[in-house]
Amino acid sequence: MDDQLLAPPIAAVAVRGFAPADRDRWEAFVQACPEATFFHRIGWHEIFEGVFRHRCHYLLAERDGIIVGVLPLVELRSLLFGHSLQSLPFAVYGGVAALDDAARHALTAAAESLGQRLGVSHLEMRNRSTVEAGWPRSDLHVTFRKAIAPEVEANLLAIPRKQRAVVRKAIQRGLRSEIDAGVDRFFSLYADNMHRHGTPPQPKRYFEALRRVFGDDCEVLLALSPEGEPVAGVMSFYFRDEVLPYYAGDLTSARDLGANDFKYWELMRRACERGLKVFDYGRSKRDTGSFDFKKNWGFEPEPLHYEYRLYTRDSVPQNNPANPKYQRAIDIWRRLPRGVVNTLGPMLARHLG
Repeated sequence: MDDQLLAPPIAAVAVRGFAPADRDRWEAFVQACPEATFFHRIGWHEIFEGVFRHRCHYLLAERDGIIVGVLPLVELRSLLFGHSLQSLPFAVYGGVAALDDAARHALTAAAESLGQRLGVSHLEMRNRSTVEAGWPRSDLHVTFRKAIAPEVEANLLAIPRKQRAVVRKAIQRGLRSEIDAGVDRFFSLYADNMHRHGTPPQPKRYFEALRRVFGDDCEVLLALSPEGEPVAGVMSFYFRDEVLPYYAGDLTSARDLGANDFKYWELMRRACERGLKVFDYGRSKRDTGSFDFKKNWGFEPEPLHYEYRLYTRDSVPQNNPANPKYQRAIDIWRRLPRGVVNTLGPMLARHLG
């Protein structure tokens, strides 16, 4: 008799909503699943609902009572951008993290049905690789990831000559870095940077929540001038053997000091000394200054596969500063007083996703 006829049938996958009692199991699965990212961690559920007051619809797939896949989803309602379901807003990566195709398909189908029941205009999945080849997608964003060499000097020499010279000059000028236990100094740099770029800032309580929820896996590094003044800073996330610099800020004087190159070098140096393996430079839009900066560091862009299930929309949303229709608003925002920006900005930023 064929051995396949004697094999026990594979148990079906069951999808259900996340419950508080699942917290530890969800987190353990994310730490172990190769497809999972820092943004799949369960702590984001607390931040989305507690800081931004967005409704979460976190789904998990089980087989014989064992988690085999997760899908974090957040429902956004915005007067500017409409009603959507996203995995995940404010995140570089999202979508399904699963151990097999059966779990992946079950979670995707459950998300599609949920989107229909909620009456959203679209469902957005921020995947690192193609999942639903037939869905409309956006190719606006790329990510930059590179292995960290085990020796500090090898990482410095891997930086292209021009940018490496900027780092060396910054060191010669007497710039130094330090890890900050708080977020106040970083937030001042971040808010100043966002104002100059015409983008509403997130509230300081968001960064405080990130530090509280993720602990040592969320870190602030400051670049200090020779006089000890913070001139640039970066908030980074740590996940398994990777470091992801995610939020950054600086003063206008940072460019002349080479402080931005210096802060990223210091982050890479420290990550190397900790034994980490991957430096994830994060997401950038094509043909932007951020894109060029990371290319100049010797990182190659990898396309991101943001896929959409459209319900009432005819096309993929273009809710980003590159959209020409937002340029007038960006120009006005840059001219507003800093106090007004810091007060009104968080109320707008929570809807940007």
